[in-house]
Amino acid sequence: MKPEELEGLARKARQHDERFAHHISVCMESGCTSSQSDVVLAQLEEQTQKRGCAQKVRVKPVGCMGLCCNGPLVRVDDRLYQNVTPADAGEIIASLGGAAVERLLCDTQQAFFTKQKLVVRENSGRTDPEDIADCIAHGAYQSLLKALTGMSPQQVVAEISESGLRGRGGAGFPTGLKWATVAKAGGTRKYVICNGDEGDPGAFMDRSVMEGDPHRVLEGMAVAAYAVGAEQGVIYVRAEYPLAVKRLNKAINQARRQDLIGHEIFGTKFNFNVEVRLGAGAFVCGEETALIASVEGNRGVPRPRPPYPANKGLHGCPTLINNVETYANIPAIINHGAAWFGAMGTEKSKGTKVFALTGKIKNSGLIEVPMGITLREIIFDIAGGIPDGKAFKAVQTGGPSGGCIPAAHLDLPVEYESLMKLGSIMGSGGMIVMDETSNMVDVARFFMEFCMTESCGKCVPCRVGTFEMHELLDRICRGDGSPHDLAMLKELCDMVKQTSLCGLGQSAPNPVLSTLRFFEDEYLTLIQQAQQRRDQEDRTADERHLALEVLP
Repeated sequence: MKPEELEGLARKARQHDERFAHHISVCMESGCTSSQSDVVLAQLEEQTQKRGCAQKVRVKPVGCMGLCCNGPLVRVDDRLYQNVTPADAGEIIASLGGAAVERLLCDTQQAFFTKQKLVVRENSGRTDPEDIADCIAHGAYQSLLKALTGMSPQQVVAEISESGLRGRGGAGFPTGLKWATVAKAGGTRKYVICNGDEGDPGAFMDRSVMEGDPHRVLEGMAVAAYAVGAEQGVIYVRAEYPLAVKRLNKAINQARRQDLIGHEIFGTKFNFNVEVRLGAGAFVCGEETALIASVEGNRGVPRPRPPYPANKGLHGCPTLINNVETYANIPAIINHGAAWFGAMGTEKSKGTKVFALTGKIKNSGLIEVPMGITLREIIFDIAGGIPDGKAFKAVQTGGPSGGCIPAAHLDLPVEYESLMKLGSIMGSGGMIVMDETSNMVDVARFFMEFCMTESCGKCVPCRVGTFEMHELLDRICRGDGSPHDLAMLKELCDMVKQTSLCGLGQSAPNPVLSTLRFFEDEYLTLIQQAQQRRDQEDRTADERHLALEVLP
């Protein structure tokens, strides 16, 4: 494709869109399709045919709109409808150009979206993820064109470095520094890998981006490949994401047919090909060296570093690994500039972050907010607070490797360093809210069971340590704990954190340590109750023994 052909395709798609008087968008991501949004879409299309308005009304499938708890979601021109059923299709079509269907209007729309800032998800809910022309009409591949025809690889790396973008996979490593390291590495063959192995309980940010805007991921990867000197890309996705896999493969085929992937892209000497590789769902394969081993066809276990993948990665070649959300930020940074991106967020945490809000909140789903927003704003302003009149107790950030933050720190700005100071992490973006009914020791046991099960077993501290910590937590929860168990738990947390091989083991104690830090009274209460029960059992046994001694 020549540069002028991209704009021609975009113009043609926009002109086609302008023919319609009304636009209806139906969320077709996993959450809404599980509630029959695909049937809703089919019924809306059928109703436009029956009522003779198919030439005036465009009905199209789109990506996630965010408010997942109220799906299926349908946007009709500027109105957002919630909990739409197939039976509502006729009434919706009949209302076009007139009064809204009041009972379907989303009453939380303004509160939910007001404090959000969409960068990664700017086209989510607007474009058809399976129609490359629609995506191009909304700006897809413009940043790739700009990079290839107007910037050198060094300038691209500099732009990303200046933006302050940090890796969105959890660790928060400076993206520009990682790109610069791979770009400087020797060797004639390099790779870029997209880590789509999202395994945190309650997390679905990357899945949503891959399902709702796959061309954005491909575009970000292509820009990265140009910047570091790679020609081959791999998207590693867990097999439990069949819709994401389907749409990524379709997007790759569409982009290849349009010569946006392949040889001499936009008439330049840059070549780039990409393939999707499936993971078996092992949580440890989110760690980059374990992921590489899995892509190579080996057992997905981590290896010691150095050497780092930037110097010796896939097939022994320099390899750039970023996660889905990191790549999805790239088009916006290239299009709008580093200064634009750096103006959002805080001094050390630039830009926005996508979070998956779940748990005891009124509005669960996906949000994208500027870094530095407070937990209070997210939980009470955007998510609508705690349902059923219950009190907020804690929020767990960062998935099973994160920590639980209590109400006293609700005004904490959400950024990498502030979360780490409280014993939690940003992680990939999972955020689970708990109310006053939650037992924090049981919460710690749940996440420890997850880490224990997902441990690859390669190193003893993680393999044995997580098992022993789970045993201690289980004993305390059952009412059999002792002060010695609590002391042993603290000692094990420190040992596992300091001596495990990879990030899974190193961060596995975080939920335990954070609940011990802020909710130790709950541990002590369970241990005291266990001791009181044991004391009572001992007294009862003594009394029975004495009674037997005085019998004639």
